[in-house]
Amino acid sequence: MISLRSSSNNENMLYVTAITLTATLGGMLFGYDTSVIAGAIDALKTFFIVPLTLDEKAAAEVIAQVKAIGVISFLIILGLIISFIKKIYVAWGKTFVASIIATISIYGLVYYLFLRHSSSLNEEVINVIHGFNVSSAVIGCIIGGSMGGYVSQNVSRRNGLILSAILLIVSAIGSAIPDKMNFMGKQVICMFMFYRLIGGIGVGLASMLSPMYIAEIAPAKIRGRLVSYNQFAIIFGMVLVSIVNYLIAKGQPQAWIDAAGWRWMFASEIIPAVLFLLLLLLVPETPRYLVLTGKESDAQNVLNRIYGNLEAKLIFDEIRNSLVEKRAPWLSYGGLVLLVGILLSAFQQFVGINSVLYYAPAIFMKLGFGIETALLQTIIVNSVNLSFTIAAILLVDKIGRKPLMTFGAIGMGISMASLGFTFYLQANSILALIFILSFIACFAFSWGPVTWVLLSEIFPNSIKGAMGVAFAAQWLANLLVSITFPMMADSTSLSERFHNGFAYWIYSIMGGLAALIVIKLVPETKRKTLEEMENLWRKKESAIIPANTKEVISEEFNVTESGK
Repeated sequence: MISLRSSSNNENMLYVTAITLTATLGGMLFGYDTSVIAGAIDALKTFFIVPLTLDEKAAAEVIAQVKAIGVISFLIILGLIISFIKKIYVAWGKTFVASIIATISIYGLVYYLFLRHSSSLNEEVINVIHGFNVSSAVIGCIIGGSMGGYVSQNVSRRNGLILSAILLIVSAIGSAIPDKMNFMGKQVICMFMFYRLIGGIGVGLASMLSPMYIAEIAPAKIRGRLVSYNQFAIIFGMVLVSIVNYLIAKGQPQAWIDAAGWRWMFASEIIPAVLFLLLLLLVPETPRYLVLTGKESDAQNVLNRIYGNLEAKLIFDEIRNSLVEKRAPWLSYGGLVLLVGILLSAFQQFVGINSVLYYAPAIFMKLGFGIETALLQTIIVNSVNLSFTIAAILLVDKIGRKPLMTFGAIGMGISMASLGFTFYLQANSILALIFILSFIACFAFSWGPVTWVLLSEIFPNSIKGAMGVAFAAQWLANLLVSITFPMMADSTSLSERFHNGFAYWIYSIMGGLAALIVIKLVPETKRKTLEEMENLWRKKESAIIPANTKEVISEEFNVTESGK
């Protein structure tokens, strides 16, 4: 009897592991898609940008079309921001004022990045177009990530991941041959941006739905470990694509890479994306979603397969009881929890991680390495990222979140300052590689994985939807870093004065500010229950918001104190 039960448990565990690994392919594609651009950055500039310097008419058309794409993209982002503002503020007046501020801020950004430029090509315009070309996928990530909550509720977790896989397949094909899939009749570079944006939407959906799917399908006793595999999968995707890019470029002349090699780099994503799609057709919907949509018998069948008949009934009752709708205004616990979430997400990008991950080969080439050596060193960078991410998974529950985040931020600041001086003094290129690796190591054991641990812990259940604000802030900050880095790194005046060190000094300052944010604002969540975290925010709120104000807010949203 014991032997049979043990065999059944092993079978259940294999089943759970199999469907979890399928879901983590979404994380792997997250890392693959956002990093595939790293091996092609210089080639994209040669293929798309250089010809524009020889054709004024084509250049004028590209500038006009890029401006249009930029304006439309940021209007969509503004709409998403306003939708979040409506959920934050109860009072219409505050919503209106905050929306006006957001509109003015987005307009200022759009004007600075796009509208202020003339229709003629110059160095600044070239840098903007190139930066926008590289970062266009991130705009899709903002859209996809913000849509994740709606898709998960109305399309389902599993079907949302299937949609993500389809978008990634379309993006991989279209990005590889944008000239042959130019159904809009626009300039080819703009079609490339379009397909990268489509892929970004897929990545944004997967980045939210993959961990959600794992969390809802996994048994509670191993849920934390299984969800952490998603972060590991993201970094593994980065390592995998850096190896693929290296193998594609190995032994090939630069002219071939500029003409065709970059196409193969983007096309390579078709294989894991198709595999992701096919495997998703074999996995079940999550029991939580099935219960939520009234398919209780289907939910019980999935639970029986995961837990066995002995536990399935108890788990089913727990899920059904937990689906009591708990709705509270996002400011129920004061504004500090939202502020902390936004700052953690934004500074995860402001420290400059994606300027290194996206532009690593270009950075190494500026140091005098050839394209093949630069891509090989990118593999080293991503391998260090992977190794120290494992270290974070092992240490986060032993050392705590706050110490890792603090020392990681300080380490990143020092590494970036040192890298900036290495460029400025035109020192040994191996020294620069050491500082890049130390920066990656500091990020990987702190702000990379631990940020998401904190975000999942600091938001009380009744305002979990507010995580969407932090998520949007993360991708928006990612976009700003991706666009502004080439503007700083490729600026002739900054390069002549600082020898390409300026951008890294900016990121060094961001590292210092990140450390201060953790020390002053971020609570330690290690071994704290959710109830303890809720009480922590309530205490901070009570010091600012009078008790009668809380009662008014609660009554308006039909939320009792116990309902929180």
